[in-house]
Amino acid sequence: MRRDEPVADNDSGWQFLWGFETEEYLDDLDNSALYKLNTIANLDKAIIPYLDYPIGTQLERVEGSDEFIEVE
Repeated sequence: MRRDEPVADNDSGWQFLWGFETEEYLDDLDNSALYKLNTIANLDKAIIPYLDYPIGTQLERVEGSDEFIEVE
């Protein structure tokens, strides 16, 4: 999960990715969707402690856990 600069008033800036997407895959808008942050948090409550992290944050889930670590 990473937090970019929001582009609209209702944008949190958070993006959630699998981590192995190619540029070609990401460039195809049919491969992405917009969801309310609350919807994503209800699907994966492990993200909630990280939602106040600042713009520029990039986190990766520790395999097999609900913990995330910061990555560059």
